[in-house]
Amino acid sequence: MNRYVIAPSILSADFTRLREEIVACESAGVGWLHIDVMDGHFVPNITMGPFIVEACRRVTQLPLDVHLMIENPERFLEAFARAGASRMNVHVETCPQLHKTLRQIKSLGCEAGAALNPDTPVRDIESVMSEADLILVMSVYPGFSGQEFLPATIPKVAEIRKRLDELSAKAWIQVDGGVNVENIGKAKTAGATAFVAATAVFKHPQGAAEGIKALQDVVARSKR
Repeated sequence: MNRYVIAPSILSADFTRLREEIVACESAGVGWLHIDVMDGHFVPNITMGPFIVEACRRVTQLPLDVHLMIENPERFLEAFARAGASRMNVHVETCPQLHKTLRQIKSLGCEAGAALNPDTPVRDIESVMSEADLILVMSVYPGFSGQEFLPATIPKVAEIRKRLDELSAKAWIQVDGGVNVENIGKAKTAGATAFVAATAVFKHPQGAAEGIKALQDVVARSKR
């Protein structure tokens, strides 16, 4: 397992060329693909369901990191697991029994992640830090690709890093939203280990592979 991972979010991919986009990401050496699922209720947008996960699984063997920005995610966990999800990330804001939901995800053979929105305090996920495989920090308000990174989320990453280290917990810390070459180094320095990038990859003028390389170069140069 790589210590640091770029996770392209296919939300910004050209869906008329999805296979090519995924192959380009795979060839560029990304760690996994990030798939944003939105229901129009928890967030003001509607996106992909299990059928997109299944389509991606047919194209690649990369781990599929599925981000469930939906209400009552427990209803859909089995469907996404069957479709080929490698990890499912659920929001503390939608899971009143977060421990139970994470265990349900693991019982389906997937890794389990806990996500929190920009305004949600770290204390809301402290009780699952030893259990989660990944902690996802939203660095924009969820719902749409192309938003600007919120600098105020960097201290939150540092706080989570400190707490995980105190617990000797091995969870990834993933930053999701507005990640680009201007801020990815700061996120790494704060303690993030996985970086979701959408526009910075798929809207790069020279194509996805060059977008990934630019992010990888900054990560490699940045201190931690």
